[in-house]
Amino acid sequence: MKKIGLLVIIAALAVVFFYFDLHKLLTLDGLKSGLDTFEAWRAESPLLIGGAFLILYVIVTALSLPGAAIMTLAAGALFGLGWGLLIVSFASSIGATLAFLVSRYLLQDTVQKRFGDRLKAFNEGIEKEGAFYLFTLRLVPIFPFFLINLLMGLTTIRAFTFYWASQLGMLAGTFVYVNAGTQLGQLDSLSGILSPPLLLSFVLLGVFPLIAKKLINLIKARRVYAGYTKPKTFDRNLIVIGGGAGGLVSAYIAAAVKAKVTLIEAHKMGGDCLNYGCVPSKAIIKSAKIAQQMRNAENYGLESSEPTFSFKKVMARVHDVVSKVEPHDSVERYTSLGVDVVQGYAKLIDPWTVEIQLNEGGTKRMTARSIVLATGARPFVPPLPGLDDVGYYTSDTLWEEFAKFDEPPKRLVVLGGGPIGSELAQSFARLGSNVTQVERGERIMIREDQEVSELVQKSMRADGVNILTSHNAVRCEKEGDVKRLIVEKAGVESVIEFDALLCAVGRQARLEGYGLENLGIETDRNIVTNDYLETLYPNIYAAGDVAGPYQFTHVAAHQAWYTAVNALFGTFKKFRADYRVIPWATFVDPEVARVGLSEQEAKEQGIAYEMVRYEFDELDRAIAESATKGFVKVLTVPGKDKILGVTIVGEHSGDLLAEFVLAMKHGLGLNKILGTIHTYPTWAESNKYAAGEWKRAHTPERILSWLEKYHTWRRG
Repeated sequence: MKKIGLLVIIAALAVVFFYFDLHKLLTLDGLKSGLDTFEAWRAESPLLIGGAFLILYVIVTALSLPGAAIMTLAAGALFGLGWGLLIVSFASSIGATLAFLVSRYLLQDTVQKRFGDRLKAFNEGIEKEGAFYLFTLRLVPIFPFFLINLLMGLTTIRAFTFYWASQLGMLAGTFVYVNAGTQLGQLDSLSGILSPPLLLSFVLLGVFPLIAKKLINLIKARRVYAGYTKPKTFDRNLIVIGGGAGGLVSAYIAAAVKAKVTLIEAHKMGGDCLNYGCVPSKAIIKSAKIAQQMRNAENYGLESSEPTFSFKKVMARVHDVVSKVEPHDSVERYTSLGVDVVQGYAKLIDPWTVEIQLNEGGTKRMTARSIVLATGARPFVPPLPGLDDVGYYTSDTLWEEFAKFDEPPKRLVVLGGGPIGSELAQSFARLGSNVTQVERGERIMIREDQEVSELVQKSMRADGVNILTSHNAVRCEKEGDVKRLIVEKAGVESVIEFDALLCAVGRQARLEGYGLENLGIETDRNIVTNDYLETLYPNIYAAGDVAGPYQFTHVAAHQAWYTAVNALFGTFKKFRADYRVIPWATFVDPEVARVGLSEQEAKEQGIAYEMVRYEFDELDRAIAESATKGFVKVLTVPGKDKILGVTIVGEHSGDLLAEFVLAMKHGLGLNKILGTIHTYPTWAESNKYAAGEWKRAHTPERILSWLEKYHTWRRG
């Protein structure tokens, strides 16, 4: 009720303001016509007129009414530069703070409750840099001040901080306008304010935020680097620690622009993706899929048969695939590109110096103007009692260890229902293992929509995977050669016997051993970076899994561009990492691919959307290949064809997604996809048909009704 009362008072004041045509007084013509009268009043009662002017200015600003600029000019004309500047400086700051408080009182709780997750990063930025951010906005006169007042009220910035930052930030602009007002009698229009001296003032106002920010950054840098002596010369322009996707791309870009760059890798070039993740897992997924197709050959008019194979040959093929991709990421290739590749363990000694424990023996130190940390991630192993006693495998170790087996593990337990666990559980089940997958959540692939999880879960169970959701792993036990995992659901324990246990419950950033703690570089699951991927030290960057927030190879490569360009050319221009359009895929069968919002996320975040879907059982190519499981689901802005997110489940989903990624990246809507020729008969047609579903749902019925009448008339 209090809020409603306040709204009524504000509305009433605004109505009075316009009803009595007070806004006409706050125009240049109105002000000039009444200038003589105002000056007479001021001459008789200077304090009274000054106080009344201040109060009126506060009211106009607090209610966000038009006329503040004219009143600022009037202050110069009535009171001169000194007193005018003093009155307006305090009146504008007080009025702005009142508008800020009203906005906060009426709207902040609602906005923060509804959009809190999306505003989290902004709120954190306001907490850290709020005063400077506001100060910068106040200095640039192109930003409407009333809008700043209202919007800042929705943030978490303190009211006192808002007041003093506003007063200081608006002071320069107030000076310009009040000074212009002293010449009001000679002005014929507001364009007269832009005389050469005043125009120069505005140019300086526009440039000043950049200068101020640069000075503040220099001050911060001096504080951060205090206690360290910066080298006068550097051995390298850039040192990159880590030879995975992020490190390789950073080094490649640096070499391409002729910078002197050293890439340090302690183990295998190519990182986790080549050696333990993307490449070997996709190789075994393919072998497992062929085996399953043989079992289901009758779907293609052939005789079904149980596949016979050598597991050693399957694993040998996996390693052969890795070896064929290896040259793309090899030391030889990157050396030929101009990258100095050093094999060893790197440690930061100071913000510019790296010490390398060489694999061949000895140590080496080198300096660089900038450093990129791309140290990747490793599998997370849960602190499960008895786990070390029974032994376990991870996605890092299974490829070497399983290659020693004559056959796949008879009884395999997979801990984890995420992408890695689901891909491997299904693959080994198809290769003949009796697989039990344990997930403590209520469903596997929890980040996807429920219908997606259920479809994948149904498919995996059909392949023989025993999926136990809502089960917590409690402990492991070993009795002789018998290994057991004890799980618990709703307080009831059960026992799973196994021959091999695979931990696939996630990955954690590699943060230890690089000297981060000695330099005070902040970590919280990942290395903490700003929007430019800078760490505490502006010359030290992080990219890839160690930086987060996404642990995808393509995101690591994406981040690497920003780290390399900012590290080498940040003196002139820095670029904020852009995560607006991030695609990903999980290569279970059926494949799951997504970009942008899922329906689940849209609901959680309170984002309005429309949804259309196209089922693959209607697609000619899918029918021809007997692969009709799945769909294309597109979320759009209500009433518009702008794409908010896409989820595709089915054959080749990861490939089909690319068209939507391109569309979202470049602001193309479903109408553009619908108007694009797609080859027949291909899987890609499903994207066009999904766009057609949207178009059908937005058919202009009234126009069609008139067209029907027109055609009836034409027939006579």
